[in-house]
Amino acid sequence: MTSDVSKTIDLNSDLGESFGAWRMGDDAALLAVVSSANIACGFHAGDPDIMRRTVALAVAHGVAIGAHVSLPDLQGFGRREMAVTPNEAYAMTLYQIGALHAFAHAAGSRVRHVKPHGALYNMAARDGRLAEAIASAVRDFDPLLRLVGLAGSALVDAGRAAGLPVAAEAFADRRYRSDGSLQPRREPDAVITENDEAIAQAMAMVREGRVRAVDGDIVELQADTLCVHGDGAHAVAFARNLRAALNAAGIVVAASPTTGVSA
Repeated sequence: MTSDVSKTIDLNSDLGESFGAWRMGDDAALLAVVSSANIACGFHAGDPDIMRRTVALAVAHGVAIGAHVSLPDLQGFGRREMAVTPNEAYAMTLYQIGALHAFAHAAGSRVRHVKPHGALYNMAARDGRLAEAIASAVRDFDPLLRLVGLAGSALVDAGRAAGLPVAAEAFADRRYRSDGSLQPRREPDAVITENDEAIAQAMAMVREGRVRAVDGDIVELQADTLCVHGDGAHAVAFARNLRAALNAAGIVVAASPTTGVSA
């Protein structure tokens, strides 16, 4: 095995998911730990003021800003699948990127990546037509934007086919099936709640390029970016512990260098 000293990994988190008077997570604390922020664009969470505040926090911490695009499902937090056409997926993706770009531009910054959320993410991971529609929307907005998708999925393939820079994503706290897909949240134990277990899984993905599936199979995967969820009770502590483990292994935490649209 080669030394970990030369390895670099992006650490991303889904942020800006409060809405109105309702608050979710500690975005300010997480932004002191992660290197990339996927900011909700109002479809599954967030609102204009929350978007503005989260962008400002990301800029203050020097964290890369990304559009966390979703199905239009505030009540279901974007985790319920909908029968959307590729044309609809294209339009809603373009709409949400444009909304976040306005706030980033006003703050003197830029959008650097796009990551679908929840059900849209999982649908695009297996449905090539939806994946192509999302990739086309990202490319048509700015071909320098990085598309983030599940490692080994149709979304990553579609991004590459569209000529986009891509980031293959892995999840520290989610269990995997033997085909490389995520175990659905509706199933028991789909989320790893033990910090040590989640950190061990993340380290294996980064250092060895593999993860153990729920049936015991070893799944090979490439991880360019690791997701840490921001909505759990211990999200900040876990993110800090994971970053400390990465640093201790000589692994550099940094966002990908894609520039995205100019401010």
